Amino acid sequence: MAEISSSDAFVEFERVQKSYDGETLVVKDLNLVIPKGEFLTMLGPSGSGKTTCLMMLAGFETATHGDIRLAGRSINNIPPHKRGIGMVFQNYALFPHMTVAENLSFPLEVRKIGKSDREAKVRRALEMVEMGAFGGRRPAQLSGGQQQRIALARALVFEPELVLMDEPLGALDKQLREKMQFEITHLAHNLGITVVYVTHDQTEALTMSDRVAVFNDGVIQQLAPPDKLYEEPENSFVAQFIGENNTLEGVVKEISGDTALVQLDGGDLIDCKPINVSRPGQRTRVSIRPERVEYNKSRLQEGAHTLKAEVMEFIYMGDIFRTRLRVAGHDDFIIKTRNAPDQVRLQPGQQIEIGWLPQDCRALDA
Repeated sequence: MAEISSSDAFVEFERVQKSYDGETLVVKDLNLVIPKGEFLTMLGPSGSGKTTCLMMLAGFETATHGDIRLAGRSINNIPPHKRGIGMVFQNYALFPHMTVAENLSFPLEVRKIGKSDREAKVRRALEMVEMGAFGGRRPAQLSGGQQQRIALARALVFEPELVLMDEPLGALDKQLREKMQFEITHLAHNLGITVVYVTHDQTEALTMSDRVAVFNDGVIQQLAPPDKLYEEPENSFVAQFIGENNTLEGVVKEISGDTALVQLDGGDLIDCKPINVSRPGQRTRVSIRPERVEYNKSRLQEGAHTLKAEVMEFIYMGDIFRTRLRVAGHDDFIIKTRNAPDQVRLQPGQQIEIGWLPQDCRALDA
């Protein structure tokens, strides 16, 4: 994916900082460019700064330093209701004393839109979220999923170019959540709106986004499309935070081109891709995804590394087998293998050999 430059910016954070007490920075020197029509997710643990960024963009928080621009103009001093941004929160924030149609009509009345236009827009927004028959009901008469659809319709009713969503699916059960993930993404792309979405749920971020910004400690650790984030984490934090990941500790012995020879603490030597290491003698954490490791000899590819392992636990999960192993002194090494007719079922205590390709193994920061 080509780098996104300032000239593509629809939303832009330039050197933005935020402190609540004048000392500790919750957001540190943030530079971020979001092009028009992109679905960007800010992902990270609690307290990482992602929600603060969203609130500064919405206008509910003020940046301590730096500039936030929307469509080329600075919005630092523009109040929230004049920014023309749609918002969806986890708690829906619907007015309980108004009907669904009145809830949707409210943002249009504030914008002084005439009655017949208002009615047409409300009807269209309700149809968009498949809630056309619910205009006369009050929020208390709706299920959680229905309320979330109405909150989404209300954010879209005045046809904003930018919609911000803060953990909008957090209160829904798993099945409904997955259905809504698909619907929100579909709607956003169909309408061509720009979405900035905040979540701490990595699966949600990977399935919905064009790009994901992984936050930790007020800093974007990596900004990339979902597949690149998962397959090519740039540091240990991203590798650990996104998906499941095995790590082994060791020391870099040598680096030549795009291969680093690492001696694991257990003594084994393995080849890896040097990502966050630059010289021999450096401590490193080696990262390997569970589905990239194989224990069935007939499936091992040529050039694969092999290591000895002991089976600690074998779990049948239907479509996959999940095996926990002791490898190089660690007994939390996980392998995920597809349930296939030729796949061997392992027993605890069994001594086996496991293998993976050097390019699937990344030498990251210690």
